[in-house]
Amino acid sequence: MRSIWKGELSFGLVNVPVKVYSATEDHDLHARQVDKKDGVRIRYKKVRDDNGEEVEFSDIAKAYESEDGEMVILTKEDLASLPVEQSHEIEVTEFVPADQVDPVAFDSAYFLEPASRSNRAYVLMREALQSTDRLAICTFTLRNRTRLCALRVYKDVLMLQTLLWPDEIRPAILDGLDKEAKVRPQEVKMAASLIETMAADFEPEKYEDDYQNQLKELIEATAAGGEAFTVEEKEDSGDDDGDDEVADLLAALRASVKDRGGEVGESDSDDDDDNDDDKGSRSKKKSTAKKRTKSSTKKSPAKKAAAKKEPAKKPAAKKSTEKKQPAKKSASKSTTKKAPAKETAAKKSTARKTPVKKSA
Repeated sequence: MRSIWKGELSFGLVNVPVKVYSATEDHDLHARQVDKKDGVRIRYKKVRDDNGEEVEFSDIAKAYESEDGEMVILTKEDLASLPVEQSHEIEVTEFVPADQVDPVAFDSAYFLEPASRSNRAYVLMREALQSTDRLAICTFTLRNRTRLCALRVYKDVLMLQTLLWPDEIRPAILDGLDKEAKVRPQEVKMAASLIETMAADFEPEKYEDDYQNQLKELIEATAAGGEAFTVEEKEDSGDDDGDDEVADLLAALRASVKDRGGEVGESDSDDDDDNDDDKGSRSKKKSTAKKRTKSSTKKSPAKKAAAKKEPAKKPAAKKSTEKKQPAKKSASKSTTKKAPAKETAAKKSTARKTPVKKSA
């Protein structure tokens, strides 16, 4: 690797000579623009705006627009005369907790190599950062720009991570979050269970850039006159609203946890799963239902009167039937009473006859 900057890392009265190397590189395959008829490469030409004449690269200069709208040409010597360009120092301004720097602010990464014969100061800086678990906030100028950066330790190497300026990070104002949806506690619990089933240590080596791998395969297959992939036709659902989300989110979470071998507890009733707001809405629905039934009974007073008269008729019918039944019972009683009367008459007749026979 070739260093892109050389200077000193300074904090307090300590100076550490370092060299800066780019820590990242692009692995993407880059396409070239060609004529689709025969594949001949197309080149860009630098031409004048007024007459279209081509300008050589050596004759091209940089110009900046002034406040008055005048174009001011600045040469490389003019830009090198800036005081910040003359300073070859990475100045540490403060040490902050590592969790206070949001990863969204991280930009490019650079390795720092000791540039002196003795790397004692370099090792001292590295060990001090590791023991305090803090980031060193620094500023330095690189490639015509002042950089805000964080100094940290990466695999026993001091790494300089440039940070985006606050005005370079857009505010997170999104229309889709204007009305935030409510989720049930049971859904949050089940989502946390799914996260636990997928928890692991980060190993970036096991991941691959599928797009670049398939692109290479497509290039080789096309060069050989073959076909690398076949495209499957997708059925058109017809609904592109973006609203056909999972109907039952909790059921989908449970199925995901089961699929990954996690334990799923017994599902509670909807009343237990719902939060206070849902319960409040249900009680409101019940109260409105009661109000509706009351209002339906209060609608027609004439119906009320008719309803009152009808129950009055029913007891009268019952009384009439009840009176008839006892009459039958009394009749049956009279028949039962007549039978004993005949028996007594027969007994009397036999009793009177027997004494006559004895006297004879």
